[in-house]
Amino acid sequence: MTTISIAATCKGVRVPHSSFLTETRIRRIEEARYEGDEIAGALAVVQPGDRVLEMGAGLGIVGAVTALNAKPAAVLSFEANSDLIPHARALYAENGLEDVVELRNEVVISAPDRPETVTFHILNSFLGSSLIDKTNHQTRPVKVPTTSFDYLRDSFRPDVLIMDIEGGELEFLEHADLDGIRAVVIEFHPGLYGVQGVKTCKNALRRAGFVKNQDLSTRFVWTCTRSPEPTQRDAGPPRASGGWSESLRIVTGAMIRPPEDTGLSTPSGVQDSSGIDVAEAALWRNTRRMNLPFERPAGPVAELSGTWLWGGVMWRYFAHFIVESVGRLWALDAPDMEQPKGILFIPRRPSGETELVTFQTGFFHQMGVDLPIRVLSEPTRVERLIVPGQGFGLGDISAGTEPFRRFTRTRFGVNVEPEGSDKLYISRSRLGPRRGALLGEERIEQALAAQGYEIFHPERHDIQTQIARYKAARKIVASEGSALHLYAFCGSANQEVAVIPRRRSGATRHILTHISSFTGNDPALLEVLCRVWQPAGTRRARLSVGQPDLPRLHRALLERGFITGAPSDWAPLQDSDIRAGLGGDYTPSDLPLAAE
Repeated sequence: MTTISIAATCKGVRVPHSSFLTETRIRRIEEARYEGDEIAGALAVVQPGDRVLEMGAGLGIVGAVTALNAKPAAVLSFEANSDLIPHARALYAENGLEDVVELRNEVVISAPDRPETVTFHILNSFLGSSLIDKTNHQTRPVKVPTTSFDYLRDSFRPDVLIMDIEGGELEFLEHADLDGIRAVVIEFHPGLYGVQGVKTCKNALRRAGFVKNQDLSTRFVWTCTRSPEPTQRDAGPPRASGGWSESLRIVTGAMIRPPEDTGLSTPSGVQDSSGIDVAEAALWRNTRRMNLPFERPAGPVAELSGTWLWGGVMWRYFAHFIVESVGRLWALDAPDMEQPKGILFIPRRPSGETELVTFQTGFFHQMGVDLPIRVLSEPTRVERLIVPGQGFGLGDISAGTEPFRRFTRTRFGVNVEPEGSDKLYISRSRLGPRRGALLGEERIEQALAAQGYEIFHPERHDIQTQIARYKAARKIVASEGSALHLYAFCGSANQEVAVIPRRRSGATRHILTHISSFTGNDPALLEVLCRVWQPAGTRRARLSVGQPDLPRLHRALLERGFITGAPSDWAPLQDSDIRAGLGGDYTPSDLPLAAE
């Protein structure tokens, strides 16, 4: 019988000698400092009978300590470095864990386009071997078979995920559906993907409903658990047809936290008095949750007494304010709604700007909102917070819930009398190309003015004047943009609307949905773009400059009865017109014209 030499013991686990164990490493194992944060986290969250999925088994120490001490029913471990497999299996055998721990030499892939194998880069020291080849040291590339995370999740049904995969966690979390997993213990690797990559990983976990355990976590090793309470992720994005988008929730002792960074999705929003995420308070855009679960603020916070209404995120940019800052106001007309002291928002960015600007106050006034509005720039505990569902926004919710549509129909601009021409062209020409534009728009304005259209630049007028013009017009032609969202709040079914697109973007569809759902008329989208220009260095659609085929635009307006007469004023744009209109460094992307 072969006697195995034991190098160290860690929390009852006997660790055999191997060529990978240096004296320093042996000492750290004995002191339970080798992968100490991961071990502490695993022992805190793994419960008897759990099923544990371990990605990045290494020498097997973390998995073995977990299996021996926490008594899970099964541990399924994966290790990409085949050199480590016999040593880890020897450790499991030495400690009588072969029936509990199963070890596979595979890489777990969460992406839908999983390859059969991936390249793994092995260092002489097993530490740092990775799927990412960013080291200055010489590595030995090997092909490793892969397996599907979705298959493992459905077949093995893990309760806890332990992950130390040397940078692979960034791509894994981008695609992983962590449904059914109660806790995650994970090490981040900023040396391989930077601090921004760490933030991306942490935000992915927050989006999935996980909250960091403050006592067990460090900057680069997290132990996090998912609340047993239903989360907004479970409910999914708000729906115009109903569901949580029409709900009202009262939260006593609510904690409101503004964002602390400028990312698109940031830890911010509302918690209840127990520190559990109030998912109904989060803003969603399309299928993306914008306010992620956050850590409880440490130390004293501001206090607000009384009952307040949660308004959500306050945008200072008109295009997003009008669709993403107003979707919860419907609660003011909800049956049996008690009168709140005011409406609370958090800023979009941690700028400290809390005063409303003119277009915001004008909009709230026309919506009949006369309550105090506060934008909170610091964490604040609120005695009682009414949290309405998101009744409007960007995505499928652009159609608006019935309570929100009813609210705007009975309130918005009801005291504004129509004033202006019965033909209106809503222009973007004075915004300039840097805000997104339509090339040759001055030519379009001249041609439409000759047809009796008033050329209207909404950004030059207050909200009341804009409403008056939109109410007065019977025929409206518009360069596609956020002004049409304002029109949708006060338009009617007896108007005709034609929209000239300036970009290829889902935002255009949201505008059309908003108009048709709120006004009852079906706007015509004139597919007349022959090219879209992008500013050098960006692909942001809102900065796109559209190049219309003017003769085609003339035909489209003529066929729909918006204009009459010959096409003499609608000659094609010349290269000199295009260069003058762009006035900067732009890259063209050709787009096919719609079928005749």
